Amino acid sequence: MIDTPDPAQAFEAQLRAIDAERLATIGPGLLTINLRMPSAPSPDTIVLQRVWTSDPQAYPVSGRKTKRLTPWTRQLLIRAEPYLAEGDAALAEIFDDHARIIALGLHASINLPLCDAAGFCFATFNLLVPEPTWSPDRIAMARRLAAQATPAVAALRDSPDTCPPIQQRP
Repeated sequence: MIDTPDPAQAFEAQLRAIDAERLATIGPGLLTINLRMPSAPSPDTIVLQRVWTSDPQAYPVSGRKTKRLTPWTRQLLIRAEPYLAEGDAALAEIFDDHARIIALGLHASINLPLCDAAGFCFATFNLLVPEPTWSPDRIAMARRLAAQATPAVAALRDSPDTCPPIQQRP
């Protein structure tokens, strides 16, 4: 009999390896991954669920949050384009919890869409760092790490035991 790894354990192991690479290449900060959920209370909102975090004490894997359509949600989740926020003022523009982020000593973020073959953003790969700016090399590394995470997050999304199926783009 062949032992099949538990999907949740496999996901955790893959993300821990990606996070170790993040620490070695980008440095300290926070990595979270949010899944886009299949339904929202209105057409002007998107529901996200944090499914992985590098800092469970400060940013635990927890319930769902509803986001209104803003320039950030439209760019990242609708158009599936990365969103870069550099400096405390930029963080305050897009994150409701910017005071908590800044209190953790984090001053810049990059949010990268994780997309299916059709280009639909089904999740976000979110990095926050202490420095107030991102260098081109660090942006490129963040993109590589997000690409590495995409298959694991897609498998989690598609697992009936962990998450309902994600609604496809109309």
